Amino acid sequence: MVDPQRLIAPEIATAYDVSPHTVRASWSQHPDWPAPTGKRGRYKEYDAQAIADFVRTHIERQAVTLEPRRLYTAQQLQDAGVGITAGTIRADLARGRWPAPDDTSDGVNRWHGSTVTKALQGRRGYRRSRTD
Repeated sequence: MVDPQRLIAPEIATAYDVSPHTVRASWSQHPDWPAPTGKRGRYKEYDAQAIADFVRTHIERQAVTLEPRRLYTAQQLQDAGVGITAGTIRADLARGRWPAPDDTSDGVNRWHGSTVTKALQGRRGYRRSRTD
């Protein structure tokens, strides 16, 4: 019988909506990845609570609260701790993966906090804020 408190890599992948490759090749290589608690078939088993703690600490990013009507530059967003760098914002904008600026006066791209919050909620790895 399968212990629901112990998970194998494919179950972890399903539970956290990632590929099994991500669990094996990325997460499990992290120095803080929990030690296996046993084995099921060809897979190592892990304590479900230890996995949840690892994901909460190392994978999930808390949504940052931004002032909805304030305009932010890419650097200000990075400094506010949105979890991505100003360079990534600029690169994603150029590739069409980031919303168009709400303001471009003086040749500087600026986004309203509400625009950024919506964009971040669509990115993997961000938890919605408790007010959503």
